[in-house]
Amino acid sequence: MWEKLGTVRDLGRLQEIAGVLIRYGFGDMVRRLGMAGALERAGKLLHWQTNGELLAMDVPSRVRCALQDLGPSFVKLGQVLATRVDLLPPRWIEELSRLQSAVPALPYEEILPQLSEDLGAEPDEIFVSVEQRPVAAASLAQAHRAWLADGSAVILKVRRPGIREVVEADLRLLGHLAAIAEEQVQELRRYQPRMMVRQFAQSLRRELDFAAECRNAERIAANFAGHDEIVIPRVYWEWTSERLNVQECLDGIPGRDLAAVDAAGLDRCQLARTGAAIVMKMVLEDGYFHADPHPGNIFYMLDGRIGVIDFGMVGRVSEPRRFQIVRLLHGLVDHDAESVADVLLGWTEGQGDVDEARLQEDVDAFVDQYRGVPLKQLRMGNMLTDVTVILRDNGLVLPADLALMIKAFLTLEGMGRQLDPDFDMAAEARPFLRRAMLQRYSPQVLVRRGKRTLSGLVDLLHDLPRDVHQLLRSARRGKLQMQIQVSSLKAFGDQIDRASNRLTMGIVTAALIIGSSIVINSAGGFSSRWVTAMAVLGFSGAVLGGFWILWSIWRSGRK
Repeated sequence: MWEKLGTVRDLGRLQEIAGVLIRYGFGDMVRRLGMAGALERAGKLLHWQTNGELLAMDVPSRVRCALQDLGPSFVKLGQVLATRVDLLPPRWIEELSRLQSAVPALPYEEILPQLSEDLGAEPDEIFVSVEQRPVAAASLAQAHRAWLADGSAVILKVRRPGIREVVEADLRLLGHLAAIAEEQVQELRRYQPRMMVRQFAQSLRRELDFAAECRNAERIAANFAGHDEIVIPRVYWEWTSERLNVQECLDGIPGRDLAAVDAAGLDRCQLARTGAAIVMKMVLEDGYFHADPHPGNIFYMLDGRIGVIDFGMVGRVSEPRRFQIVRLLHGLVDHDAESVADVLLGWTEGQGDVDEARLQEDVDAFVDQYRGVPLKQLRMGNMLTDVTVILRDNGLVLPADLALMIKAFLTLEGMGRQLDPDFDMAAEARPFLRRAMLQRYSPQVLVRRGKRTLSGLVDLLHDLPRDVHQLLRSARRGKLQMQIQVSSLKAFGDQIDRASNRLTMGIVTAALIIGSSIVINSAGGFSSRWVTAMAVLGFSGAVLGGFWILWSIWRSGRK
């Protein structure tokens, strides 16, 4: 499969990836995935020295360091995996959550040609001044502060030159790695690595498009029209493009600087409640939410509002899924084990056989341990984590959109407790859950749902007479055919068919051997080249038939 890599750049990048994996003690993985053989056939040499000091770290730490060394695409992959609390144990989630996109910034002179091209003019012709030293630098972009003629401060988020080509090469390699892992490592198949890489590739390509990020920001800002508790930076579309995002500079306290929050006299408890209300509205009411609400993307404004930036990664939750989330959270808060089990079973459809009795038993035990616990003592983040453990123990995988949502809730509760150790996530969620439950059965929603049902019923009644008429007409003409296919019987029939073919070939082979022997022994005392040739031809056919039978039996055994 590695032979599909056609460019020297891909092979060079593959050699770099293999070298990093070997250095961190994952040489066996390099061999199992066929990377070593592919590089050797291409004339590339691998150095198999492993760093002994690195081997002293545990496996999650080594994986995190390897992803950090492999660059932006793999850092982003690790950050996405850190959201999959249903797939990975807490130790892995904790370690992968430490992955930071912060990298050394490029000199301003290196990004200036691309910046001028995207602006359509030199930066000094548009802005009064531009800080050449970036205020932040990440793996995909770096940000510089600038000022407009009216004195407004803006942020120029500039995509790193050449980063798209690097990302595309990495995505091609990740696609090959996922395909090989899914084919050769049976325990990974249920996680569907190829599908996960495909979803990751779509997400990363969207994140590289800064214009799409700005559209996400404006959509969320529109959802919060009339809500003063959130601040989303204004986008300056006249200078914004795929590689450049020009937006308002928020003058607030960074989410990590809690000492500055105290110095400014802000109410920590109120900030925690405001943040919870913002995320609850995004997820439960709008179905469109910021999927990476870590402290680096949060600012506490001096007037008590919360500023949010970086909308490159957003989550979408459909209306039916939102109701499932509401039922799950409502069931957890109200100790309704049956509702929780129903929702989990709905999420696991299409994942093969599920032991429903065991799942129900696990959910009952899980919900029962919280029975009688005061609402204030409930830790919703821990409860959601326990739900993902139940799924993992039952061999089930959480849908990707829900994994993002749960990660957002976990991050939110963690930030809330940093602000206020007594932060009560369950109490903050309860009004939103009740409102969402009532909204689902509101007259407007019922009327809209009734219209959809009625429309479908009318279409069915409209098409039914025609379909019935065609069915009856085919029956009268004797052309009505019914076909019933049972997959297990089909497989059995195929097996019988193959066995019959081998048996027939065996009979023909035996007949050729016997017939040839009779022909060669019935020459009647005279020598005939034609008789000898016929006998030899018969024996040759018998040998070929025998080889075919052996090959067929061997191939059947491999299947």
